[in-house]
Amino acid sequence: MPKVDLYNMSGEVVGNIELQDSIFGIEPNVEVMHMAVLNQLANKRQGTQSTKTKSEVRGGGIKPWRQKGTGRARQGSIRSAQWIKGGIVLGPKPRSYRFTLPKKVKRLALKSALSSKVVDNDILVVDALAVEEGKTKKMASILGNLKVDNGALIVLSGNDNLVERAARNIPGVKTALVNTINVFDVLKYNKFIITKDAVAKVEEVYA
Repeated sequence: MPKVDLYNMSGEVVGNIELQDSIFGIEPNVEVMHMAVLNQLANKRQGTQSTKTKSEVRGGGIKPWRQKGTGRARQGSIRSAQWIKGGIVLGPKPRSYRFTLPKKVKRLALKSALSSKVVDNDILVVDALAVEEGKTKKMASILGNLKVDNGALIVLSGNDNLVERAARNIPGVKTALVNTINVFDVLKYNKFIITKDAVAKVEEVYA
């Protein structure tokens, strides 16, 4: 089982904690993580882009000149694709980019992402996380104590409005719950900060 240090809010090591091999100690599968990130980004796309074809562009109802005898190439409409202000050939139309991944693939991708944080020493487990009055200054101080200065994902075991309020104004910092973490966020943020209670919940849900 991988063993990592347990920190308090002052940035001091107060012990260590063993993480489950089946969640935090597997060999990260890069291909599966890539598929999960693509899936998440594709599902966010609105798919509302649209271009007008020759039949949708206004005008061009009359043949610009006669078929033969002018010495110029034959033309049927000034709204053909080769004309300025003409229609677009094979341009994008509204569509859905959504696709689904099997549940086992999603679960493997998340476990791989979590394990990659352990491999890279980018996971920080804290015994507790509390911010009085939801002050951003206090949260910034905690992150400074943990030597986090380049972005972090903070995972909580349950809703904590004060912690969420204190963290939301800090650039590069995001809070999440155990049931809302995803592969994209885990990989996007440099540090993965998680409370001891949240670790227990993750191991209970994804074991």
